[in-house]
Amino acid sequence: MTLAFVTSSTYRPHDPDLPLLVAAAAERGTVGEIVVWDDPSVDWASYDAVVVRSCWDYIARREEFLAWAATVPHLHNSHEILTWNTDKVYLRQLQDAGVPIIETRWDVAPGDDIGDHDEWVVKPTISAGSKDTARWSTPEEVWTHSAELVAAGRTSMTQAYISSVDEEGETAMLYLGGEFSHAIRKGPLLLRGEGVRQDRDSREEITPRTPTAAQRAVSDHVLETTVSLLGLDAAPLYARVDLVTAADGAPILIELELTEPSLFLPQSDGGAGRLVDAALARSS
Repeated sequence: MTLAFVTSSTYRPHDPDLPLLVAAAAERGTVGEIVVWDDPSVDWASYDAVVVRSCWDYIARREEFLAWAATVPHLHNSHEILTWNTDKVYLRQLQDAGVPIIETRWDVAPGDDIGDHDEWVVKPTISAGSKDTARWSTPEEVWTHSAELVAAGRTSMTQAYISSVDEEGETAMLYLGGEFSHAIRKGPLLLRGEGVRQDRDSREEITPRTPTAAQRAVSDHVLETTVSLLGLDAAPLYARVDLVTAADGAPILIELELTEPSLFLPQSDGGAGRLVDAALARSS
C-alpha cells in the first residue's frame, strides 16, 4: 500500500512530523510519500490514502484548497470535514451543542459590548498559526482590529483572554484513528503589547503533558459532538483538541484542529505509528 502525506512547498521543511510518518510507514512495509497539495503532476488516485498534513499556505487560498480536496479520493480528513473546520465559526455549532468554549463575539464593531475583561484576543475566523491575531488590553484596540478585519471582507472573532495561559499554557489533546494518543503543553504565544502577529509559530514551546480526567472528558465530548454534528460514520483520522483552563478551573475549548494541525509526533511515544496504522486500517 502507498500513503501520501500532504504538505505545501513552503512549509515542507518545517514540519517535524513528516519524516516520522514516512519512517513509520516503512517499518510497516508500506510506502509513505511526502507530496505537495498543489503540485499538478501528482496522481492522487494512485494512493491508498491521502493524509492532509502541513498545508499551511491554504489560508490565503482556501477556496482553491477546498476545490482540490473535493477531487482527491481516499482523503483524510475528508473534504466535508475540511470545509467545516477551516472557518472557526464552527465554534458556534459546538457551543450550541453544549461544548464549553471561550466567550466569543463575532464581527465586533466600534462601541459594541465586548464584556468586562482585562484583555481580549482578536483574530480572523479563517487563519492558522496565530497569523493576524493579537492580544489587546483596551476596547478601542479590540474595536479597531475587528473593524479592520471586517473591512477586508473577513469574519472576526473576539475572545476573552484566558489569563491561565501565561503560566499553564494551552493543552493540546491528540486523537489518532479516533482514539486518544497523547497530549502536549503549548507555551503562551501572544505577548501583551506585541500587536498583530504576522509570523507562524516562531516561538512555540512544546513539551509532553499528562492530561487531567477533566481535560479528557471535555476533549472526548468535543470529538463525539463533532461526529454527531457532521453525521460522520467514524471519528476523523486525526484531531487536535486545544484546551485552556477557565477562571473556575474547568477546561474549555479554544480550537478544534481537523485540517492541518501539527500533531507533535516528536513529543509522543509511537504516535506516528498509530496514525499510519489507523490510515492503513481505513484503507483496507
